[in-house]
Amino acid sequence: MTTDRTGVVVVGAGIAGVACAQELRRAGVPVEIHERARVVGGRMASKRFDGRPADLGAAYFTVSDPDFAEEVARWQGVGLAREWTDTFLAYGEQGRRTVSGPLRWAAPGGLRSLVEHLARDLPVRVNRLVLDVAPGPAVDGRSCQAVVLAMPGPQAALLLDPALTAATEALAAQRWSPALAAVLRFPARRWPDFRGAFVNDHPVLRLVCDDGDRRGDQAPVLVAHTTGQFAEGHLAQPTAAAPAVEAAVRDLLGLPDPAVAVHLHRWRYAQPMAGDPATFHLDEAGIGLAGDAFGAQPRVQTAWRSGRDLGRALAQRLA
Repeated sequence: MTTDRTGVVVVGAGIAGVACAQELRRAGVPVEIHERARVVGGRMASKRFDGRPADLGAAYFTVSDPDFAEEVARWQGVGLAREWTDTFLAYGEQGRRTVSGPLRWAAPGGLRSLVEHLARDLPVRVNRLVLDVAPGPAVDGRSCQAVVLAMPGPQAALLLDPALTAATEALAAQRWSPALAAVLRFPARRWPDFRGAFVNDHPVLRLVCDDGDRRGDQAPVLVAHTTGQFAEGHLAQPTAAAPAVEAAVRDLLGLPDPAVAVHLHRWRYAQPMAGDPATFHLDEAGIGLAGDAFGAQPRVQTAWRSGRDLGRALAQRLA
């Protein structure tokens, strides 16, 4: 590697960006992560309410990749991850039924704690807003050997110089759906035992999780995720949707008591609607793209694998 340029700049400290930076660091490639938020985590976000974390982004994760399973075992070994459930409820035209699926994992300290653990030895610059990625490549006028954009495609596209055509075209193919996440805190647990519920064909709700059960502390907290169509109508003022979301949750579960507090979080780009069959993008201009938009299905595991694979490819190219 030449010595007059920064190695790799990773923009975005979600699990894809952090996994990419990990691989580069292991290979001896200089790397730094720029994150516009004040903490790492991306869409594995959690927020504390009265000292207790609640997950605002991903609701859980599943494991099928052997390499990811090794990472999860390390998290479990230090108490950061726990097996949660393989059984959800499903609400739809056929009423309420129980559905089984893969084992879902949760994190007692919130899913963001897993990303924090991965990033603990990495050079992360938080509150660092990147404005421009230009040919060279260069980040905000600073030359580097490669740039990784680990974020939803529409956000990454805003940073790219139009001359970076290969990455621009890869991002243009992505389609994303929004969502609102609502944390509803109640005076007591007055709902039936259900862990989590998929809600089908509902005008407001897509998913509701018992966050007390998910966290393992039995706190009277529910987290609801709305449909993309409902979120589209409330992106400008998401807090105004709180009464409708609360009413929908209480009606679904037959709750007699109103919530003590409702917190709404807007995800303008919550979920990719179609995955790229490749696990990452890396072009001759030195621009890499990673995240859950790459791979078969938009999952935490998919994002981790995307970042890991891109990091290895870049390390092979640069080392």
